[in-house]
Amino acid sequence: MDVWLAKSEKPTPVLVFIHGGGFLRGDKRVNPRELEACLKKGISVAAITYRFSSEAMAPASFLDGARAIQFLRYKAKEWNLDAKRISATGGSAGGGISLWLAFHDDLADPKSGDPVSRQSTRLSSAVVINAQCSYDPRFTRELLPGSNTYQHPALASLFGIDIEKLDKLPADKYKLMEEVSPINHLTQDDPPVMLIYNRGLDADANIHHAKFGKVLKDKMDKMGIPCVLIAAGKAVGNGERQSTIEFITRYWRD
Repeated sequence: MDVWLAKSEKPTPVLVFIHGGGFLRGDKRVNPRELEACLKKGISVAAITYRFSSEAMAPASFLDGARAIQFLRYKAKEWNLDAKRISATGGSAGGGISLWLAFHDDLADPKSGDPVSRQSTRLSSAVVINAQCSYDPRFTRELLPGSNTYQHPALASLFGIDIEKLDKLPADKYKLMEEVSPINHLTQDDPPVMLIYNRGLDADANIHHAKFGKVLKDKMDKMGIPCVLIAAGKAVGNGERQSTIEFITRYWRD
């Protein structure tokens, strides 16, 4: 990870950037304007990377994201970070990892001999762009019927499967698909998220379709968890578009 520490006498909150790239490419980087805006607001920034599915298939990339959050908490005192206020943002695969971290039960192991593993993996909020709420190809096939979006090669690589044999896979593959799908972990105590999609709900089927956000927002709305969905620049349902900084700071509590 790369880390930029905001200057402050008090511990600073942290925004973690997780890059996209289909779990197959990409690198840790932050838009200079976003970085400057965060530091001016007293928000420290971390940009992380993770193992690609060409090196280690799921759940490796998701667990690497969790480990990064734990490492930041482990370094909190040394780096003057507020361990209670950590949020994540990212696009596509990075957005999916962010959602998975936001919704997954805490992976901290209090009894571990590794001090990093004893730290919490939970987030305060997440802001994601063109993210998938599920990586289960069966979910995508149902969400976008009549298209071959569910056969995206990134999904085949993520799980190490022949996507054309989707209905004839070993049981452990289906269990893995369900485990790394953020929406399956959503519970009442999970944090707010903002979902941003470049195209609208009426766009042609694609792996970044706003319908991934709509089905997640519908579920979060029923649970009473704040969720803002922006598709093609317009809010869908309740909520309004905000900057990433505006959204995450709204849900940080002293």
